[in-house]
Amino acid sequence: MEVRSNKDIHIRSIALDEAECREFVCLPEAGGVVLFIGTVRNHTEGREVVRLEFESRESMALKEMHKIADKVCGQWPIHKVAIHHRVGSLDIGEVAVIIAVSAAHRKAAFEACMYAINTLKETVPIWKKEIFSDGEVWVAAHP
Repeated sequence: MEVRSNKDIHIRSIALDEAECREFVCLPEAGGVVLFIGTVRNHTEGREVVRLEFESRESMALKEMHKIADKVCGQWPIHKVAIHHRVGSLDIGEVAVIIAVSAAHRKAAFEACMYAINTLKETVPIWKKEIFSDGEVWVAAHP
């Protein structure tokens, strides 16, 4: 488990724990806690999704996730941030990513959480394969 004071960053091949992330960021001085949970949905662009498979270059991905957390902590007055991502094969409804942020006020928590998930999807080397009922395709993680 890798924990840096106010940051909790993980890539896991087992189920992610929403309560663990929430408990990490919750503090008595936090008036705003935002929890983003990304789950596997059953369709993409009109096609039936059976499951997703995630792969990563773990050391590089963790490094990028720490950069995101550092930026979040430097740009907004937040207390704590947790960023957890799952790898492996995930079924419909399973949790692929959790981002939790706490701050004294809701605006900072919302903005920091939105930045974190958007930046993660743009910069972190985690790749997704969508398995459809009629085929499969790797989805480009970065534009």
